[in-house]
Amino acid sequence: MKLLLINPNISTSVSQLIHDEAVRSACPGTTVEVLTARSGVAYIETRFEAMLGAHAAAQLAAEHHAGADAVIVAAFGDPGLLALREVLPCPSTGLTEAALASACLLGQRFSIVAISQRIRAWYVETVHAYRLEGRLASIRGLDESLTDIGNVQGNQGDRLVALAESCVREDGADVIVLAGAPLAGLARSIAGRLPVPVVDGVSSAVRHAETLVRMGAGRARTGSFAPPPIKPHQGLSKEVAALLAQAPGR
Repeated sequence: MKLLLINPNISTSVSQLIHDEAVRSACPGTTVEVLTARSGVAYIETRFEAMLGAHAAAQLAAEHHAGADAVIVAAFGDPGLLALREVLPCPSTGLTEAALASACLLGQRFSIVAISQRIRAWYVETVHAYRLEGRLASIRGLDESLTDIGNVQGNQGDRLVALAESCVREDGADVIVLAGAPLAGLARSIAGRLPVPVVDGVSSAVRHAETLVRMGAGRARTGSFAPPPIKPHQGLSKEVAALLAQAPGR
């Protein structure tokens, strides 16, 4: 099985974190490929940056999905995921969708620990989009600028643990979700320091993607995730145009 993980940010150091955690989490026989956006921002905090990330993810998915058994949008907030699900011929998931699914299997109420305060609004909207707002205990984030996005764990590890402890003690969280690809793998190192389960987005996405592939549930040919209708277009890359023309079910 081959999993394609797309980092919609331009940070190659974060892509390395994604790759390392994906390899650790994958079952024997699963291979992973991680791609990094060619344009965009170092890390996504806002709706506009998420839009840029979604565009970058769409382009990379169009270029490289052939041969992949599943595609993972490897950024918390899942920029572009639901749109990609309309056109990709293989299963797809994202860090948020997978992490929240894991959290719901581990407890009733979850809290999200994020890398910034600004990111909270977008994360709230993402949780609402997945209809899980009733299970969200809180979202807490770091309150200082990040100078080295690839080393957030090293520079801010203790602060992140303190935020998670506050989520449990003050917000009543049953599960902690560590949000964002820069935190990939951190759950492994801090799980013993917290009194509730800790969920990582990359490991969750890898395991859920493997399950989706093995389920062989098929693709939507009708409904809201049916392929987009064929219509005139212009200005699209040849890969994106081909993906639209060859969407599943046509």
